[in-house]
Amino acid sequence: MPQPRNAFYAQSGGVTAVINASAAGVIEAARAHPEAIGTLYAGSNGILGALHEELIDTSQMSDADVAALRHTPAGVFGSCRYKLKGFDRNQAEYERLIEVFKAFDIGYFFYNGGGDSADTCLKISQLGSRMGYPIQAVHVPKTMDNDLPLTDTCPGFGSVAKYTAVSIAEASLDIASMARSSTKVFILEVMGRHAGWTAAAGGLAAQQPGDGPQILLFPEVTFDPERFLAKVEDTVKRYGWCTVVASEGITNADGTLFAEAGGTDAFGHKQLGGVAARLAALVKERLGYKHHFAVADYLMRAARHIASATDLEQSYAVGRAAVEKAVAGASGIMVTVQRDSDSPYAWSVGEAPLEKVANTERMMPREFISDDGFHITEACRRYMLPLIQGEAPPPFENGLPRYLRFRPTLVAPRTERIFEVA
Repeated sequence: MPQPRNAFYAQSGGVTAVINASAAGVIEAARAHPEAIGTLYAGSNGILGALHEELIDTSQMSDADVAALRHTPAGVFGSCRYKLKGFDRNQAEYERLIEVFKAFDIGYFFYNGGGDSADTCLKISQLGSRMGYPIQAVHVPKTMDNDLPLTDTCPGFGSVAKYTAVSIAEASLDIASMARSSTKVFILEVMGRHAGWTAAAGGLAAQQPGDGPQILLFPEVTFDPERFLAKVEDTVKRYGWCTVVASEGITNADGTLFAEAGGTDAFGHKQLGGVAARLAALVKERLGYKHHFAVADYLMRAARHIASATDLEQSYAVGRAAVEKAVAGASGIMVTVQRDSDSPYAWSVGEAPLEKVANTERMMPREFISDDGFHITEACRRYMLPLIQGEAPPPFENGLPRYLRFRPTLVAPRTERIFEVA
């Protein structure tokens, strides 16, 4: 009978309110398969943990610690924005990974992230054919942007959608109560570089005619300042106030980003910033309305206190499934969430080949956007509502959430070599 081999798990990209639930699923499933998996190591700060040989032995975590991951936001092992280059561009990276994997007898690789992370996982799955080191690599999906293909939804999105809808619903009540003598326009900027899923989630708050937000701005719809201002003015005249949810990635008619800040991030994506401020300045200059704006930013992806119970359950499930599929022999795949029924909502776990996932973004379909481009359709509402169902608050103590404070100890290095990342 084959001897158990060790496994490596890491978190990558922007973290979410429920990514640690996926970590809990991976850890608990690995512990349930001692015949196949010996020690599960976690990478400190994503794939950099392997390159730098900074590994965490997850067996140092008690069962209670692992259970607490399900109600703790952010990435307990640390995340990173680092994308492996191609085999032909930096073979030294892959030689280093193999060196570390051999030293720790790593036979399984689980990478928890979005589209760029899927690309990393795909490359790891090819180590056997490319460089003679066979390893089973399975991608655990995570992205609040909801833009991974071939999955009905992305773990992390349901919770950010719930936060966005609740936040703009509450802000709209605030603005409506003060509009006669004070602020008439409020703009909430949300994350979403190319796809408008998070902005669309704000539309769930508008349940009756006149409810805020009355305007949504998507990257998929070219931003037209004149149409936007006319819509704001008409809304204020009609209802006395107006609330807006704007994606950070809205674009001008020439295809440039409305709020490009200059420079790029570690994945080569253009840096964004200031959409809400620029929109507010436009409203003030052209319409003269008193206004306020806010940038949800990290608050929306860290808001574990209002996470979706459905999202939490799915995040845990894809972590467990990744291990189960790898133990059964799978590699080079991403675990997916499949929608089996809309009403009643039912879902199951599936899989998709990483070749069809990596570096591919799923945009909002046109049938989810209203004809005028400023709101969502009933089809979008039917899709999104099941994803925000259920509450799963963390335990509270002294009025504050009690989150896991895990301070890992790195295992001793075995290669006796320092590797510098280019």
